Amino acid sequence: MAKELERDLGLFAVIAISIGAMIGSGIFILPGLALKTAGPAVIFAYLLAGVLVLPAALSKAEMATAMPEAGGTYIYIERGMGPLLGTIAGVGTWFSLSFKGALALVGGVPYLLYLFDLPVKPVALALAAVLVGVNLVGAKQTGRLQVAIVAVMLAAMVWFVVGGLPSTTGGYYDGFFDKGSGGLLAATGLVFVSYAGVTKVASIAEEIENPDRNIPLGILGSLAFTTLLYVLIVVVMVGVTPPDLLSDSDVPMIHAAESTLAFPGVVAIIAAAVLALISTANAGILSSSRYPFAMARDKLAPESLTEIHEDWGTPARAITLTGAVMLLLIAFVPLPSIAKLASAFQIVVFALVNGAVIAFREGNVGDYDPSFESPFYPWTQVAGILGGVALIGYMGTIPLVGAVVITVGSVLWYVYFAREEVEREGAATDVVRRSVGKQAVERTRTAFEEVEGYEALVAVTGDTTERRERALLRIAADIARENDGSVTVVQFDEVPDQAPLEHASEIQSPADVEFEDRTADLCAEFDVPVRYGEVVSHDTKRAVVNFAKHEGADFLVLERTAEPLYASVFGTGIEWVARNAPCDLLLIEERELDRLDRVTVVTDRGPFDPRKIAVADALATEAGASIELLYSVEPTATDAQRETIDDYLSELEALCTAPVVRSVIQTDDPEGDFVAAAGSSDVLIIGTDGGRIRGNVFGRPADWIVDTVDCTAIQVKPSGSGGPGVLRRTVERLAF
Repeated sequence: MAKELERDLGLFAVIAISIGAMIGSGIFILPGLALKTAGPAVIFAYLLAGVLVLPAALSKAEMATAMPEAGGTYIYIERGMGPLLGTIAGVGTWFSLSFKGALALVGGVPYLLYLFDLPVKPVALALAAVLVGVNLVGAKQTGRLQVAIVAVMLAAMVWFVVGGLPSTTGGYYDGFFDKGSGGLLAATGLVFVSYAGVTKVASIAEEIENPDRNIPLGILGSLAFTTLLYVLIVVVMVGVTPPDLLSDSDVPMIHAAESTLAFPGVVAIIAAAVLALISTANAGILSSSRYPFAMARDKLAPESLTEIHEDWGTPARAITLTGAVMLLLIAFVPLPSIAKLASAFQIVVFALVNGAVIAFREGNVGDYDPSFESPFYPWTQVAGILGGVALIGYMGTIPLVGAVVITVGSVLWYVYFAREEVEREGAATDVVRRSVGKQAVERTRTAFEEVEGYEALVAVTGDTTERRERALLRIAADIARENDGSVTVVQFDEVPDQAPLEHASEIQSPADVEFEDRTADLCAEFDVPVRYGEVVSHDTKRAVVNFAKHEGADFLVLERTAEPLYASVFGTGIEWVARNAPCDLLLIEERELDRLDRVTVVTDRGPFDPRKIAVADALATEAGASIELLYSVEPTATDAQRETIDDYLSELEALCTAPVVRSVIQTDDPEGDFVAAAGSSDVLIIGTDGGRIRGNVFGRPADWIVDTVDCTAIQVKPSGSGGPGVLRRTVERLAF
């Protein structure tokens, strides 16, 4: 049993950690770069960034009260979006927080260098080592240190604002929006990372006292306070400092303080900057170290990272690993570029956080019961996602490429290390599955409603035996009769190119059909309008397609030979007919269809094709038979998956006229079990599963099933424009 972390962080510690995680590089390093990008509108950029962070803050506050566990963003996205996206979020956020912490330490050193001649990297490395040691001692000590740091830092910031506001110069605000909306959004994306720390406390939710109250109050209160403070600070910075000096400075706060405060005020700002950046790094180590800890508990990282120190009560190995990564970044990596990458990925992660709330609320998650709920759902989350999408395009090429690299690396880690260890699925998977099921039911309902006057074309050859011809006609007549349609039976004969066409001058014309006296007898026997005729041509496959097109056939019935689907038929390739037919194709493998008591329908991975259900219902209704809907699930299928599939099958049952039996089999060998299950059936209805290349190289499971079963089989292939697209089929098969 995993050891639990101690709950010893109160509300003030939560607010201090959140504010300390925000006030750092975002205000002491970035304002100059943002001013160069947006001009004086940088003030509005900080306000807009705070507003765009609000949806993610609300979403995280909600999920943190529902799941007060260590791991924060990782936990929420993993539970909401699934282990794959959870791995991406966990690894990416862990790295991005480490990057930001390292940047904060290196960015704070220039403020020290303003008074003392010290080397940047050794000081940053020393500070990082000290902070790692503090985090190893315990979260309570970390929270107390954070409270002290934030108290001193805020006192200096308030002094700066109060002392600087009377000294602002109106001329420095001229040309407020000269950089346009593009410059404003670019600056907003740049300073977005300034607010990333607002939700860091969610990653230590397992160590917070009274999380139902303290988490939302801590997150929202710190965000409101910090946004106001940022805007006031930037108003003063822009209003008291020449733009050229501010935009090119590594220490913009010092230049602003020199213009408004005496030397003691400058010293206070330097102290505040150093403390703020140290607190950012401290909060970064505290929160980011919980990501590998939480991932290890979920078997997405090595189990050794779950170890909690017996004396200190902290995840020592996770903290040590995070500290080692931060030290390496400080020593070897150019941090400005990495900081931009971290910002871009933070925007992506916040968008995923908003999506996770939607997944939890819409999915079948029985134990999701937050004590705090985000207001104006789902519009708050949609706004957060769209805002992130709008900003991400302004982050530049390198950060986006870097984010892709981190994402791909996380995917590879999941595929080759973690996938075999986990059997969970995210709430979003159930949302997608239910949505796919509803869409499939609606397509089936539409297929039932649009079959009025269904016209069938039965194509035979001179080699088709009379028994098989009558079996094809019976199936076509049952479908047509149920839908007030008619049947046309045509024998297509092919002659050599040199031979004359004795029965027609134009092979594509319906005049090629010579109806015989059999028509009246067939109409009487099958109780449906039947026409019978013959077409002679030099190219049978084109004659079949052209005749079906001219007659407006709704489905084309062909005899299946012993060869696989799309192999040569009628002396030509049925593959060409299937690809070019203007209607649905029914390929019949007839085996002594004397009586019809049960029609079994199986899937080609994913929801049932509406045409298969429509054909099955027509046949069963006309014969007084029942329908069996046969569906397979893997042994690892979750309860939510099984419940969703059962609901989907129940809705299909309600659409059918004939009685329906729902059969869900658990199997690792669906093809073999389909054959066994179809043993008691009279007709098996199946699809064609697989494209041309896959079928020709590896064979098609549907063909193997049809060749193996003992009953009559009907393979249904929708027309090219009638079936779902490749993307939809992929989503359907993955979801189901």
